Amino acid sequence: MHFRSKAPLRLGFAGGGTDVDPYASRFGGAVLNASIDLFAHASIEPLQENAIVLHDLDSKQELRFAWQPKLPTQHALPLHAAVFNRIHAQYGVPLTGFSLITSVDAPIGSGLGTSSTLVVAIISAFTEMLQLPLGEYDTARLAYDIERNDLQFAGGHQDQYAASFGGINFMEFGPGENVIVNPLRIRHEVLQELEHNLVLYFTGHARQSGRIIEEQQANVRNDAQPSIQAMHHLKQQAQQMKEALLKGRLQDMGDLFDTGFTYKKQMANGISNPHIEALYAAAKNAGATGGKISGAGGGGFVFFYCPNNTRHRVSETLNSFGGQVYPFHFCMHGVQSWTI
Repeated sequence: MHFRSKAPLRLGFAGGGTDVDPYASRFGGAVLNASIDLFAHASIEPLQENAIVLHDLDSKQELRFAWQPKLPTQHALPLHAAVFNRIHAQYGVPLTGFSLITSVDAPIGSGLGTSSTLVVAIISAFTEMLQLPLGEYDTARLAYDIERNDLQFAGGHQDQYAASFGGINFMEFGPGENVIVNPLRIRHEVLQELEHNLVLYFTGHARQSGRIIEEQQANVRNDAQPSIQAMHHLKQQAQQMKEALLKGRLQDMGDLFDTGFTYKKQMANGISNPHIEALYAAAKNAGATGGKISGAGGGGFVFFYCPNNTRHRVSETLNSFGGQVYPFHFCMHGVQSWTI
């Protein structure tokens, strides 16, 4: 039998960065995000030999190990190995050979939560294989723990929960493990119009988010008020955007995105750059009323709110910068797994 899973990537609409400690633990964070129909995929397939094979189709990396209870993680596929290590330590894995095969529908490091979503997908494939009693919160918390504690990768909480739950969610983050996911019941016509008016664009440049996030964390620890005040504003923006969506005030979305872009750049250096500033200005000149860098910033994906059928003109303008517009739809389900 083969055990498969897929978990949706996400767009972070507002509040991104306030889910990262120490800000979340000190002040409480709030994020509004939406999962989309781009996915991280994982498959576990049995082998006739007593080996563990880790295979990432996107990077064409394949690592082979003799079966062992704990794999090294200092190599090209640390996420794969770290999930196996934790699953085996907590639940046990049959002493038989298997191949773990993964792929993601967007480049790693592109700002759509790809790494954390991949971890959720891998956990879900093991959950399917072992029939583990893990719900959405359990899966998300385990993914967070593997990345932040086992691997010591910098980042926040929202990506794991978005991948696990799916849909449009307002998430609240408090001290420790205090996370509350609030699914939003948005009217069908509002959701369809929101989707119609959003243009998702890949700049062509993936980036390492760790340095930006580490600087953001240091700014909070060092009580750097401009950065902290920007995060306060972003948290407030998440609340305002939630209310706008629930009340159907889509005319507010562009201005909220635009204001958020200004505050986001104040959290740390390197979030924007001349290339992003140029394409942002061009998109607004073409009809977009606001936009957002997805994820930590520095490259990857950006998206724009384009009302009144301006999406086509904005898309043509963005493509002239050498990147690529990605068609997408909202995805209202979280991670899924199955056996064949």
